[in-house]
Amino acid sequence: MSGTEPRAITVEPMSLHIGAEISGVDLKQKLAPETIAQIRAAWVRWKVIFFRGQHLDHAGHVAFARQFGEPTIGHPVFGHDDAFPEIYSVAKVRKGNATYRDKPMLCPWSFWHADLTPAINPPAGSILRGDVVPPYGGDTQWTDLAAAYNGLSQTLRGIVEKLDAVHAFDTPGGSAAKSEYAAAVRGRVLVSEHPLVTVHPDTGERVLYVSPQFVKSISGLHPRESQKLLELLWEHAVRPEYTVRFRWQAGDVAFWDNRSTAHLAPLDIFESEFDRQLYRITLVGEVPAGVDGRRSRAIEGRPLKSAAEELAAA
Repeated sequence: MSGTEPRAITVEPMSLHIGAEISGVDLKQKLAPETIAQIRAAWVRWKVIFFRGQHLDHAGHVAFARQFGEPTIGHPVFGHDDAFPEIYSVAKVRKGNATYRDKPMLCPWSFWHADLTPAINPPAGSILRGDVVPPYGGDTQWTDLAAAYNGLSQTLRGIVEKLDAVHAFDTPGGSAAKSEYAAAVRGRVLVSEHPLVTVHPDTGERVLYVSPQFVKSISGLHPRESQKLLELLWEHAVRPEYTVRFRWQAGDVAFWDNRSTAHLAPLDIFESEFDRQLYRITLVGEVPAGVDGRRSRAIEGRPLKSAAEELAAA
């Protein structure tokens, strides 16, 4: 093999359904087309892939992301880095995690979510890198929503495939209505209705498209029916056998398929004195489609666009 030929990456699965660690690649370098194809194939197959010890800066993070899609603005609701508008700061304390610190009544599915599903075209993928990482605690979990769909009975699959669900950011009431978090949510309202089962555009897999933090109701059902069915589906979707847990180290990168996974940001970090600073980029996605071909519909808010387009329209 000559020095200019790409080296095959190593893919080491981490669980039966989801998660693989990728080695044999330096993300600070421009990747060969063959390497990009290998990484993309692993990403689609394993749904979240991990790269250890890459130590990217903001510019390197953006350059890596652009090889797999067009980055959105850092976060349409909660802002972005001034110098690198594609970057969203996932800090221990930030506007977007205000609800985590309030310690509401917790359920097994509390705060699990896919990124930005209230948008009509949620991100295709998300790329998160660890900068300041605690010595322990602060792990992130992902769940395979295609495996969760397959784990439903055939009868229930036939029911949920016909249903749609409304996704939105929470709008706090009471005294919280005047908070910085509430102001940000009101400043960029996003509400969409997505099929409860979507078809993955690359694999054709059927995906149980539930995002517990963002799904508010199932369309066409009475409120009690909607809540009980959602709780059943949420509980099922985060069963341990569909999940993988990642222990961060400084310099690590996680790249997940936002069309077929949900993930859980850790709550334990708020019980420690440790700092935690990660940075995320999301990639522009398509409008989801259901089993019968029906498309999601926007109820309120505009589609996610590239960072450049967002800034030009501002």
